[in-house]
Amino acid sequence: MTAEGETKYRFMDGIHTGALQLRLAENAEEVAAAQALRYRVFYEEMGAQPSAEMAAAKRDFDRYDAFCDHLLVIDHDRPAGPSQVVGTYRLLRRAVAQKNGGFYSADEYDISAIVDQPGEILELGRSCVDEAYRNRATMTLLWRGNATYVSHYDVPVMFGCASFPGADPAQHALPLAYLYHFHLAPTKLRPVALAERFVSMNTMPKEDVDQRAALREVPPLIKGYLRLGGFIGDGAVIDTQWDSVDVSIVVKTDLVTQKYMDKLS
Repeated sequence: MTAEGETKYRFMDGIHTGALQLRLAENAEEVAAAQALRYRVFYEEMGAQPSAEMAAAKRDFDRYDAFCDHLLVIDHDRPAGPSQVVGTYRLLRRAVAQKNGGFYSADEYDISAIVDQPGEILELGRSCVDEAYRNRATMTLLWRGNATYVSHYDVPVMFGCASFPGADPAQHALPLAYLYHFHLAPTKLRPVALAERFVSMNTMPKEDVDQRAALREVPPLIKGYLRLGGFIGDGAVIDTQWDSVDVSIVVKTDLVTQKYMDKLS
C-alpha cells in the first residue's frame, strides 16, 4: 500500500474486539473477499438470483464496488485468506458518487431531497455478516466503523435501502404500515420511490396498527436504524432479483452519539 493509502485509512486503525478487527479494505483482493461474503449471504443463504457472471465467480459485484469504500470485519483466528472477512458494509460518499455516476439508491428512489442537503452525505449498502458471527461483537464493530467514518468525513446525513425478505408486499403489510405512520421521514429529507416502482406503505389506518406486533416483524437491520433515530422514505419497492421488498432509510448523524453506537447490537 502506498503512503497515500496508509494516510487515507489510518483513521480506522486500532478498532479491535478480541481476534476481530475493523478496518477498510485496502486492495482488490480484500474487496473480492467482501464480495464473496456477500454472495454467500445474499445468494446462497437468502435466495437472491445471481447473474451468470456472479454465479461463476461466486461473488456479488456491480459497478459501484470499484469506487466505494468497503468496511470489513476480519477474524484473525481464521486461516489467512478471503474467509477471514466475516462482516462488511459498502460506503459511498457524495464526493465520490458525483465523479462516478451517482448513488445506487437512485435506481429505486428519488433521493433529491437528500442530495439537496448541504455538506457531505453517505450512502450505506451491501451490509451483511457471516451467519456464525451475527452477534453483538460483530455488529458493534460495524457500527463503530460507520461512526468513525462519519466523524472523519464530517457526514451529517446517512441513507440507503434495507429489505424485508420475500417480494410480496402483502406479507409485510403490518410492518410497512407501522414504518409509514410512525417513522416517515420529514419532507425535507424524504426519499420517494420512483413512480414506476412505488408500492404504498399506507396499508391500514394508523389507529389499526399494533405497534408491538409490527415491530416484531421489522428486520433487525431496519430496527437498528430506527434505534439511531432513523426515518423511512415514502413507498416500498419490489426487488425480484433479491426476492425482497425494499424501504429507504435516512439517518441524521447529529442524533447519534459514539457511546450509543458502541452499545448497538
